[in-house]
Amino acid sequence: MDLVELSATALSRLIAAREVKPSEVMEATLARVAAVNGAVNAIVSMPDADALMDQARAADGAARAGWLHGIPMAVKDLMAVRGIRTTWGSPLFADHVPVKDDLLVARMRAAGAIFIGKTNTPEWGHGSHSFNPVHGVTRNPYAPDRTAGGSSGGAAVALATRMVSVADGSDMMGSLRNPAGWNNVYGFRPSYGLVPADAVGDTFLATMATEGPMARTVEDLARLLEVQAGVNPEVPFGRAWEPFGDRLGIEMKGKRIGWLGDWGGAWQVEPGILEQCEAGLRVFEAMGAVVEPVAPPFPAEKLWYSWVTIRAMLNAGDKQAMYADPAKRAQIKPESLWEIEQGARVTAAEFHAASVIRSRWYARAAKLLADYDLLVLPTAQVWPFPIDWRWPQAINGVAMDTYHRWMEVMIPPGLAGLPCLNLPVGFGAAGLPMGMQVFGAHGADAKVLAMGHQYHLATDWPGKRPPAL
Repeated sequence: MDLVELSATALSRLIAAREVKPSEVMEATLARVAAVNGAVNAIVSMPDADALMDQARAADGAARAGWLHGIPMAVKDLMAVRGIRTTWGSPLFADHVPVKDDLLVARMRAAGAIFIGKTNTPEWGHGSHSFNPVHGVTRNPYAPDRTAGGSSGGAAVALATRMVSVADGSDMMGSLRNPAGWNNVYGFRPSYGLVPADAVGDTFLATMATEGPMARTVEDLARLLEVQAGVNPEVPFGRAWEPFGDRLGIEMKGKRIGWLGDWGGAWQVEPGILEQCEAGLRVFEAMGAVVEPVAPPFPAEKLWYSWVTIRAMLNAGDKQAMYADPAKRAQIKPESLWEIEQGARVTAAEFHAASVIRSRWYARAAKLLADYDLLVLPTAQVWPFPIDWRWPQAINGVAMDTYHRWMEVMIPPGLAGLPCLNLPVGFGAAGLPMGMQVFGAHGADAKVLAMGHQYHLATDWPGKRPPAL
């Protein structure tokens, strides 16, 4: 039995039944990391291997802490982990070792996870290409000369290469979805409020980013979401916990799915991506679902204006103290500087107008999702691009006017805070992975996961085609 090939659900059951010891899982994990991490640079800031084995041996005889008991995990380097270097990909925090876990990390630790390090990310999570001056670049295991995506790029690669069985990620502009699509795994952005933030900084206006689970099976997503979810009474807009892993059965016949494609031509999309997604949609049709094309339900440029205005303003607010210090400002990446400087110029009237657009889009999406069980978009507008690019300058010869315009397809679900799941849809002509994002009504997380689970049972792309490292 190759322990690193097993799902987290399978490992959890074997450990609970005492058929496998956490120390055996850790030994297999560390061997896998030693074998493949050097080629992809997905896991960083690893503690001493002997110390990790000591933790695993302690878990061998300990009472079961929870679903993650004895399971190795690596936490995204945008989350603070007690005792493990946490950098946010920034040279300003290159030697930072937190003394306290962030809330999500504390919940996973309490459920029994053993943290073997951090997963690599872009500096401050800005941009869907996981490189930074502290840890370097993470490579796509299906094509090491290509990007792994981001900002949860290290997490997606660690999953794809079997260094971990389950991972955490975070998502503002596709950071759970994009790298999942480019690494042939699953990433789930929950309804906003289901996985709560820490009570730090603004928690009323900053409602476009959320943490969430990543995995090679949808059942693992659901089980990890159960660990992550639950109201934090110190922050607003919380949603109640649900037993997501026990609600994965669903009848697909007659389910209605709306295909939004390239938003009526509003977005540039590289050749082959839409066709790959349409092949994935035929899997749903084979299960009895009805798939229909949907005309653009809202002006794309209004969505873009709302997104960049609110996002920049939030970044400027969060990072104004660092920006004000010339020495620190000199060490901030250009993309982050752009966000801060754009956000500093946003007026109250502009922010209000952007928020009104967001409100109108939420209402329109709610009406549309009263008629459809899922809406579908591509997970990316480009295939994984060369690793030495900072970001794609053009798509199909059309120039991109910002560092993130090429990710515009990520905006509709994220702006409305809707539950959104990346489903792998196979590989293009060049052998590169792709995904499609399926999203439902706010609060319909269980239904989105259940429909995704049926798709996984019919396809299992992560199991069918692992990377050949």
